[in-house]
Amino acid sequence: MGLFDFFKKNKKEDQIQLDKGLEKTKTGFFEKLTKLLIGKSTIDEEVLDQLEEVLILSDVGVDTTIKIIHKIRERVAKERYTSVAELDKILKEEIAKLLYENQERKYNFDVEPQYHNGKKVPYVIMVVGVNGVGKTTTIGKLSNRFKESGYKVMIGAADTYRAAAVDQLKIWAERVGVPIIDKGMGADPASVAYETVKKAIQEEVDVVLIDTAGRLHNKTNLMNELSKIKRVMARDIPNAPHEVLLVLDASTGQNAILQAQEFTKATDVSALALTKLDGTAKGGVVIGISDMLQIPVKYIGVGEGINDLQLFDPKSFVETFFQKK
Repeated sequence: MGLFDFFKKNKKEDQIQLDKGLEKTKTGFFEKLTKLLIGKSTIDEEVLDQLEEVLILSDVGVDTTIKIIHKIRERVAKERYTSVAELDKILKEEIAKLLYENQERKYNFDVEPQYHNGKKVPYVIMVVGVNGVGKTTTIGKLSNRFKESGYKVMIGAADTYRAAAVDQLKIWAERVGVPIIDKGMGADPASVAYETVKKAIQEEVDVVLIDTAGRLHNKTNLMNELSKIKRVMARDIPNAPHEVLLVLDASTGQNAILQAQEFTKATDVSALALTKLDGTAKGGVVIGISDMLQIPVKYIGVGEGINDLQLFDPKSFVETFFQKK
C-alpha cells in the first residue's frame, strides 16, 4: 500500500482533525467578514476595499489579496454579481482556483521508486527550516506515516549544531521504531548525511529523512552547508535529495513567507509543510505562501498527535475553510 492509499484510508479522521485545526482561522475570518457585510446589500467598491483588508488581516498576504480582489472585481463586472450573499461563493471559487493551480503541477503524493545502476536505492527527503517551526516533530510524524504505509524508513540527524535537536530526533525515532544515524553534536552534517545514505542503501531502506540545521543568520553559510550535504549524498544516489521539504510555522503568519523566501534562495525547495495550523488564526497564510512561492504545500500539521500530520488537499481545505457552523 502506497502513502497516498494510507492517507486515503484515514480520510474521515483527517477531515475531523482538519475541521478542528482550522477552527480558529475560520472563526477569525468570518467574524471579520460578517462585520464587513453588516448593512450592505450590494457588492460595490467599498465592500471590495473592506474585503481586501479582511484578507490581509487574515494573513493571506498583500500580493495574493490584490490578485484575488482583481479576479472578484472582474467577475462582478462580467457576470453581474451584485448581492453580497454571493460574495462567499465567488471568494471561495477564486481561492480554490489559486490553490489548485499551484498544487497540480509539482509532485505526486507517493514515494517514487529510485534506481541507480539497476539497483533500487532510497528516496531521499532533505528537511529544512528554522529552529522552532516543528521540523523535528514533522520528521517524526512523517516517519510514522511512511512506516505505517509499509515503507522501510531511516533518519539522519544532520542538525548537529544543537544537542537538543539530535536528542529530540532520537526520541522520535525510538517512539516510531525506525533507525537513526547520529554522530552527536558538533559532527560534520554532510558526513552524517553521507553515512545515513550509505547505511540506507546497504539495508535496502525505502525512505531516508535528513534533518538539517535551521540557521538563517548567515545565508552564505547555510547555502554552502546545504549544497555540501546534497553533494555528498549524490555520490551514491546521483539525484539525491529527491525532495527538499521546507517546514514552516503557520502561526508566524507573514514571517513564515519571509522565511520561505530566504530558504528558496539558499536551496531548491520542492515542497512545503505548514505546522501548527490548529493553534493559530493565521491559516490564511497557506493561501499566500502557495501563491507567492509557486511551491506546493504538501503537508499540514493540524494537531499534536502522532497522526495529526496530513497531506494537504486544496479541495478539503477550501471546503472546510468556508464551511459555516
